[in-house]
Amino acid sequence: MYLSSTPNILSVTELNRRARQLLEGSFPVLWVAGEISGFKRYDSGHCYFTLKDAGAQVRCVMFRNRAALLDFAPREGTKVEARAVVSLYEARGDFQLTIEALRPAGLGALFEAFEALKRKLDAEGLFTAARKSLLPAFPRAIGIVTSPAAAALRDVLSTLQRRMPGLPVILYPTAVQGDTAAAQITSAIRSASARHEVDTLIVCRGGGSIEDLWSFNEEIVARAIADCPIPVISGVGHETDFTIADFVADLRAPTPTAAAELATPDRTALLTRLDHQHHRLASIMARQLQQRMQRLDNVGRRLQHPGEKLARQGEKLADFARRLHAAPVRLLETRNQRLMQLSLRLTHRRPDTAPQTARLVTLQTRLGNALPRQLERRQQSLATLAARLTAHDPQAPLAKGYALVSHADGTLITHAAEAQSGEEITVRFAQDALKARITDTPNHQQGKLPL
Repeated sequence: MYLSSTPNILSVTELNRRARQLLEGSFPVLWVAGEISGFKRYDSGHCYFTLKDAGAQVRCVMFRNRAALLDFAPREGTKVEARAVVSLYEARGDFQLTIEALRPAGLGALFEAFEALKRKLDAEGLFTAARKSLLPAFPRAIGIVTSPAAAALRDVLSTLQRRMPGLPVILYPTAVQGDTAAAQITSAIRSASARHEVDTLIVCRGGGSIEDLWSFNEEIVARAIADCPIPVISGVGHETDFTIADFVADLRAPTPTAAAELATPDRTALLTRLDHQHHRLASIMARQLQQRMQRLDNVGRRLQHPGEKLARQGEKLADFARRLHAAPVRLLETRNQRLMQLSLRLTHRRPDTAPQTARLVTLQTRLGNALPRQLERRQQSLATLAARLTAHDPQAPLAKGYALVSHADGTLITHAAEAQSGEEITVRFAQDALKARITDTPNHQQGKLPL
């Protein structure tokens, strides 16, 4: 016999799965630079695009949880640097990159410097909550470190005027962008610390790119904020912008306006609360005074001569003595009446068991007579069924010399015409069986076997 060995044949699904595992296991997480093409963000939040350069392109996918962390809006033609996992989309067999992070090209060095300084200051404990100060609930003066020409200053001043008009505000002017901005910001913070004329300090500027906000990521600014004895609020950029100053400050505000709101109580809210407390206090005092007057009236009515009180107490004592002597007699009469009632009820409710006993004897007699008759009927029925079963036993005729003839598949042959010439048949006797082969078939025209 010829034998052949079948090679190990893979399905397309298994092939793509192994290819994906090989790719993901062979390449570490890496950074890839290129230009965005065909960027699409779907309702699910997932982003799909192509990353290309002059010589090649690769499909990319950025899932919703990662895309939500983007701090810029990717567009067609944007040059980016992508932190990615090399993979394969099994369903279509497409080679692709799974994007973990995305940043504009050229900012890699700034991000690395940002992360390095953040790790360094965090290791020194400058970000811990234990070293940060609480803001005063009612500041006596507010200091602002920002540029006099910044829109953020106008926002802060208008917010302070709305929330707490008349609160002294001192500006410590400085540049907030440019090569010398970090040194000027540091000098302004140290000046506010030395003069100690405010008890809350706001360091702020409006939004911008990472390069625009870089002065607030300098180490000298971070250390000046950390050394400042005055509680510092950092309100740099928009809500999605984070700087080193935000982590070192005693409190971070998402915007300069929010920094002004965090620094001061709301005058309108305070006045409303004060008015509410005033009305509540007046209501409580009026209620307490009314209760005290009612209590005084009650005490006055209860005030009486000691002789009158003694006389009433004597009358009450005499009444108690009479009731005490009469109580045992009444109790005894009550118990006797109760006992008589119970005796009568017991007499009426005593059961008569004679009829029930006679009925029980009758039922026992009937049960003793019924069981033998029922058993005899069951035995007769069983004997009848056994006789019928014996009469219908298919083996009984075989014991008299008859035989059962069947095809090879066990089907009985009841007429000679059902057999085929050359067919092998089975002939079954009472104790055993034999095989036979048909050598001739009936002559159907004459209706008999040939001699």
